[in-house]
Amino acid sequence: MTYFSDYSKKRFAILVLIVSISGFSQGMLLPLISIIFERDGVSSALNGLNATGLYIGTLLISPFIEQPLRKWGYKPIILIGGAFVFVSLLIFPLWKSVTFWFVLRLLIGVGDQALHFATQTWITSTTDHKSLGKGMAIYGLSFSTGFAVGPLMVKLIQVAEALPFIVSSALCLFAWAFVFLLQNEKPERLTGDLHARGWHRYKIAIAFGWIAFLGPFAYGFLESALNALFPVYALRKDFDVNMIPIMLSVFTFGGILTQVPLGAVADKIGRRYVLMIGSFGGAIIFGVASFLEYSQMAVAVAFFFTGTLVGSMFSLGITYMADLTPKELLPTGNLLCGIALSIGSLTGPFLGGIYLEYVNYSFLLLVAMLLLMIAIVLLVFGRNKNKRMVSM
Repeated sequence: MTYFSDYSKKRFAILVLIVSISGFSQGMLLPLISIIFERDGVSSALNGLNATGLYIGTLLISPFIEQPLRKWGYKPIILIGGAFVFVSLLIFPLWKSVTFWFVLRLLIGVGDQALHFATQTWITSTTDHKSLGKGMAIYGLSFSTGFAVGPLMVKLIQVAEALPFIVSSALCLFAWAFVFLLQNEKPERLTGDLHARGWHRYKIAIAFGWIAFLGPFAYGFLESALNALFPVYALRKDFDVNMIPIMLSVFTFGGILTQVPLGAVADKIGRRYVLMIGSFGGAIIFGVASFLEYSQMAVAVAFFFTGTLVGSMFSLGITYMADLTPKELLPTGNLLCGIALSIGSLTGPFLGGIYLEYVNYSFLLLVAMLLLMIAIVLLVFGRNKNKRMVSM
């Protein structure tokens, strides 16, 4: 009870709860709908395209969310975003249609972006600077944990196809209700003015930190492609339907276990080296696993170890960007990291769906090739970036 005796800790706990449930709903939705569509005979290309609805919604709302947050404060934005999520989840079972479910996914993307933007800004604006790193680590871990548990809900379709949607909606509503216990606050000043100096500011930030955006891009690609399309591929390979969500979950759990240790190692040896070694190691593991798909257990082990290596690419990419980018451009760099994540999340299901449709080979090899290309870019171009950082 002493944890909740201080209001700031109570607020932090509620915000973390909201983010974990948001991760849970996202982690459940991608493989769940992919499996349902695959059973109904929807093409893999259309299946993957449908999964992009969530990330299109995220991109669509991003340019318009800052001003409402300034005007209304954190609490209303979280309430509105949460309402979008749990209402959309609840009405999924009402009408099974590729178009209708695409629209619902888009609305969930809008709601999730509102939730994350408001909660993250609230935490970073109110947390003591000395404990901000720890607070944001807990924030990230809470989302990852929820995302890892989400795919396990896919098993509920064996009871009733609508049950996972109903359970997820109820959990979101439960977390959403706690927001009413918080006092609304408004930011004194949002970090960075995105309208200042127009596109020139973006160009400078990209020139300094473009290589760091590969981390968020790759994380978004992996998260969406594996969760949205690997279930489709696994079903075609006659994998046990109960084994598929376990594979997806152990990938995320691997990232959870190593997120803090890898961050500590990166502080000592540099983000570029950790990103490069992780990408190269993940490429090797998935490349080998593509020849071991006769063993579902071997694939699950490969998912776990790859997760330990690449599960922190988003957070490492952000810190690498902070190493490369001038201090006055850090807000712009953070925004671009978020955009890179969304682009990767959009690209994963789209390219993955095309790959499954037209390339008759292991889906894991596609992921391995992406990670290998990122490792090569970091090896070839990252050295020059580091030199420029030092010269500054």
